[in-house]
Amino acid sequence: MFNLRSVQVDVKNESAWVQTGATLGELYYTIWQNSKAHGFPAGVCPTVAVGGHFSGGGYGNMLRKYGLAVDNVLDAQIVDVNGKLLDRKSMGEDLFWAIRGGGGASFGVIISYKIKLVLVPEIVTVFKVERYIEEDATDVAHKWQFVAPKTDNDLFMRMLLQPVTSKTKKKEKTIRVSIYAFYLGNADALVSLLGKEFPELGLKKENCNETSWIQSVVWWANSINITSPKDLLDRNLNSANFLKRKSDYVQTPISKDGLNWIFQRMIELGKTGLVFNAYGGRMNEIPATDAPFPHRAGNLFKIQYSVNWQQAGSTAENEYLTQIRKLYSYMTPFVSKNPRSAFLNYRDLDIGVMESGKNSYEEGSVYGFKYFKGNFDRLVKAKTAVDPENFFRNEQSIPTLPSKA
Repeated sequence: MFNLRSVQVDVKNESAWVQTGATLGELYYTIWQNSKAHGFPAGVCPTVAVGGHFSGGGYGNMLRKYGLAVDNVLDAQIVDVNGKLLDRKSMGEDLFWAIRGGGGASFGVIISYKIKLVLVPEIVTVFKVERYIEEDATDVAHKWQFVAPKTDNDLFMRMLLQPVTSKTKKKEKTIRVSIYAFYLGNADALVSLLGKEFPELGLKKENCNETSWIQSVVWWANSINITSPKDLLDRNLNSANFLKRKSDYVQTPISKDGLNWIFQRMIELGKTGLVFNAYGGRMNEIPATDAPFPHRAGNLFKIQYSVNWQQAGSTAENEYLTQIRKLYSYMTPFVSKNPRSAFLNYRDLDIGVMESGKNSYEEGSVYGFKYFKGNFDRLVKAKTAVDPENFFRNEQSIPTLPSKA
């Protein structure tokens, strides 16, 4: 799909048509070229492409203000199993609903999405603050759970928990807590807000970076290769490593004792980190059935489990996969249950797969209810209507309804 990459912005109607092979970086750059007052609430990694990101319910640092990317989709074009090119009107509302978070690859080939642009102020503010366990990292991490999901909708705070070498005791491991923030406003307002709500953070104006929306995209990309808006167009990165991601949802805050216990397990394991992404705000207002993505009100934050490594071969792979799976197992008491929910776009084959060549509702429901909860059966109905022979399939695709034969 990577050659289908056009982005057509209509500033007057505050919308854009973007083909699914365009990267988020290309989308953001093109919006910025056409308007300095608009943006779009999708992901922070500029080399992710639109097709998979949107169709799986992509999120970014404006989700508390504007919801997910799919909450801002107006129309789409899809080629169905019969080779017909359909738009929202001709595909019907069930299929249009399904491709706004149900994963496009189960239903057809999505060519493009029409999106609703959102307003961004002239000045936005970003910051990064770090703490270590030997300072007050546990207190900061604990309080974050109470502030980040409930604060002003204009503020998004992501918290990273990473095992690192101690700065003071060079041979010892510790946990670094990093908070990355994006605020739709100026630094004075943000410092005042967090001074009241999150004094433990000790945020000062000199910690903050006031900038434009597009420059905040560059900052969040957090890459040595991306230092200006033009770099967002670079899709020839010429580097890669191995990685594994998993996900969880947290619905009740984790106690300080719980956090300290988790930190010790992370230090023992060695490399796997956790990323806490705050929900709340607009995410609490959108009904769980509005799109296939069901993780709305009641979720304080999503956890991303993250491990990367450089060495090829099965020895390193087994070591790091074992690490991340152990941490996932340790986290069981702290996360959602029945089902233990997961985020489709992290594609975790550990939580269940469809056997090759099979089309089993039973097998599909194992991972399907974790990704989609009560929306899974509606996805199965939509799939059965548009692709009854299950032509579009993968290890975690939506199955069809069992035939009544």
